[in-house]
Amino acid sequence: MSRIGKRPIAVPNGVTIKQDGNVIAVKGPKGELHTMINEQINVALEGSEIVVTRPNDAAANRSAHGLTRTLINNMVQGVTDGFSKKLEIVGVGFRAEMRGKVLQLNLGYSHPIMFFPPDDIQLAAPSATSVVVSGIDKQLVGQIAAKIRSFRPPEPYKGKGVKYEGEQIRRKAGKSAGK
Repeated sequence: MSRIGKRPIAVPNGVTIKQDGNVIAVKGPKGELHTMINEQINVALEGSEIVVTRPNDAAANRSAHGLTRTLINNMVQGVTDGFSKKLEIVGVGFRAEMRGKVLQLNLGYSHPIMFFPPDDIQLAAPSATSVVVSGIDKQLVGQIAAKIRSFRPPEPYKGKGVKYEGEQIRRKAGKSAGK
């Protein structure tokens, strides 16, 4: 049995779970999330815990078991605490600032990059060299952070660009001197 899939999910106070066929809806203090799950996977609310089980050990059911449990756990965690990713901007003259809800990035191009976030995502620029992406949907937070990083990924020679906080950039040696 899946080590991840067999662990029950604790449901905190203030969080309600509804199951309509293969659609799971989780509602909490920060918002509401929905997801479709595999029809073969059984989700049961037992007291203040959610238990995810699979009917047999078929390969498709085994692969969906842990995934389903993790998706539901991420939804419960998202509506209670939320998720955030921090990005760092490295480079001379590279900076970020908020213009209302729009993030303006100066990343060494001839023009500033204006990024309009979706409604479910909050962006903040606590300093000129950092950006915080936060929201209740873990996948969407990661996707938006990756999109912002893709505007100028860190390069391996000087490390300039947009990187995740704590990300290690593999550095390359520059030009070697002549003979």
